[in-house]
Amino acid sequence: MYEIRLHSRGGQGGVTAAKILASAAFMDGKYATACPFYGAERRGAAVVSFIRLDDQPIRIYSQIRRPDLVIVLDKTVMETVDVLHGIKPDGKVLVNSSEPVDMKGHQTCHINLTEIALSLDLVIAGSPILNTPLLGALAKMGLASRESVITAISETFKDERNVRAALMAYEELQL
Repeated sequence: MYEIRLHSRGGQGGVTAAKILASAAFMDGKYATACPFYGAERRGAAVVSFIRLDDQPIRIYSQIRRPDLVIVLDKTVMETVDVLHGIKPDGKVLVNSSEPVDMKGHQTCHINLTEIALSLDLVIAGSPILNTPLLGALAKMGLASRESVITAISETFKDERNVRAALMAYEELQL
């Protein structure tokens, strides 16, 4: 089982990204679950989402304590949350950043998802929406096929800019 913990802020699209990734993985013939964890917070509050992917049925629906991958959509979350807590020794980290981020020896990828969203004017209430560019990056990382990610995005959002954002991130992410 591959387990992912996604750290974001309310309104960035982290919860939706988790659901769409699970849907895309399902289209690829995998089993998948997506589970958000947040309280009564509002836009801008820290939010955590958990995604599990496997070739076998998943019988666990809870928080992930030992993730294989940690995703950070907003680096300021790291000021108050230990995003690396419990990560497996060989765990990977994906950070929304224009520059490399040192994540204490873990293999780290970075991509400026914010810039992609802003370039396509994917903004709601003044905040860039990062879910669809994130999904393109996750497809590049092999968590779901590019085709399934595009299909899942298209089924969720009618605005073509979302697919373009995913494709831009897919092309830009350096592994």
